[in-house]
Formats: sequence, C-alpha cells, structure tokens
Amino acid sequence: MVKQASLLLTLIFIASLLSSQGVLAKTPAQTQLSEQFFQGALIVGKTAPENKVRLNGKAIKVSENGDYALGFSRDEKNNSELTIISPSGVIEKQILKPLKREYNIQRVEGIAKSIMNPNKKANVRVREDNKKIKAARKIDSNLIAFSQGFIAPIEGIITGVYGSQRYYNGVPKWPHYGLDYAGNTGDAVKAPADGTVLMFVPDMFYSGGTMIIDHGHGVSSTFLHLSASYVSVGDKVSKGQLVAAVGASGRATGPHLDWRINWFNMRLDPALVLKLKPLK
Repeated sequence: MVKQASLLLTLIFIASLLSSQGVLAKTPAQTQLSEQFFQGALIVGKTAPENKVRLNGKAIKVSENGDYALGFSRDEKNNSELTIISPSGVIEKQILKPLKREYNIQRVEGIAKSIMNPNKKANVRVREDNKKIKAARKIDSNLIAFSQGFIAPIEGIITGVYGSQRYYNGVPKWPHYGLDYAGNTGDAVKAPADGTVLMFVPDMFYSGGTMIIDHGHGVSSTFLHLSASYVSVGDKVSKGQLVAAVGASGRATGPHLDWRINWFNMRLDPALVLKLKPLK
C-alpha cells in the first residue's frame, strides 16, 4: 500500500511537471481560423489575446482583440505547424495543409524591346524602386483592419488574375501576383480596407504610380499604374474612401488597376481576400 501511494505521488508530480512545461494540455487553448487554406491565401486567426501564436516556430503578432494573420505563398507545397500557447503553458497545435491550385497562362504580344530589356540606367531605377517597396512591406503595425474584411477597390471587369504565368513576346516571365481591373484613366480607386498610406511614388519604372496601404500585422495593399493620388503618406484611410485614380503609367499596355495583397514579402491573392469574413 505504501509503495502504491508513493508511485501515485510520483505520477502526480511528473504530470504536474509536464503540465507546467506546456507538454501536457488539460484544456484546449482555442483558436479560430478563416477556412481558406489555398495556395496564395491570407489566413486570419482569432484567439485569446493573452495567448502566444507561432507559425513553424516563428512568433506571430497577436492583437489586443486576439486577431492575427498568416498566409500561404503561390506555390507553397509544405504543411505548416500553427502553435497556440496559453499563459499557463497549455499548447494547442494544428497542421495547416495548403490546397494546390491550377493557374492560367496568358500571352501578351507587341511589348517594346526597351521594356523587355531595360537599359542599365533603368535597372538602377528598378533596384531603387524595389528598395522602397520592400521597406514599406516590412511594416508590422498594430492595425487590425485585415481582420475586418475587404471590398473591391474598383468596379470593373477583371482582366488578369493572381498566379497566372505571363509570356511577353513569347518569353516566360514572373507569375502575375495581382488582380487586374479594366478601367479608364481617372476612374476612382477606393481603399479596400481601413489603413495607413505607407508609400506613393508617381513614376516607378515598371509599375508607374504606385501606392501601398498598410492594413496591419504585415498585411498591405499595393496599387499599380495609377494616374493620381488623393492622399498623402501617413494619412489614415477608411474602407471605401477615394484614394487614387486609375492610369496607364509605368510599363502598362493600357489603363487598368493592378491590385496586390501582401503579408510582408509574401504575395497573396486579392480574389481570396475578398471572400474573407470577420471572425467573431
């Protein structure tokens, strides 16, 4: 009887030790996730504000309301491990499996050689443009607009989709990472969600008038080929607010809006973002 009691106390002690180290979970840490696990998807999560969130071991920012964001790249094939850790050390793990997609192939002919093969001076401009874009997309603000849903920035026919592989004059180029809307120069461009204007450059080499709006936690919108901006860097904007005008600036074949969504440097699909619904 004494040995049995001693063994029981030992087991209780081990269980207590494991629990304190976060190995033994008594209750789930509880988290909600948006249900779009496709390649190119923005995934929005909600958990208790005091919980810690990690994706493949890397810490993910959690808002005061428990909101957080993550994403899958266009060609992501590997599973990701999402870990939720409560203040008491309770751990909840979930494997996120990216669903494979098929992408369209598009061919564009008649592009000038000067665009296909920019000179050395143009290449310097491109590098400087990319530095500005990368700096803006590193911003990790506390805004939570990304969790409140998005609207289309323009009313127009969609002429180009995310993930499509484009061939210019028969030469394969980078996949298209935006959602193209047909339009006329001067057409209104609206903020797809609340945010802060991080950047506007009227004459980038490839993308022409380029604007980036921060929606929080590394999620941002980028508008390309604009003809005008109606807001300034640092301005707070509201969902649906007029922010810019459609154009054909940069290396564009005609007036249209190219809208892109990023999670930091990861390029996501705006069409999937439009389907997101706020978590309660």
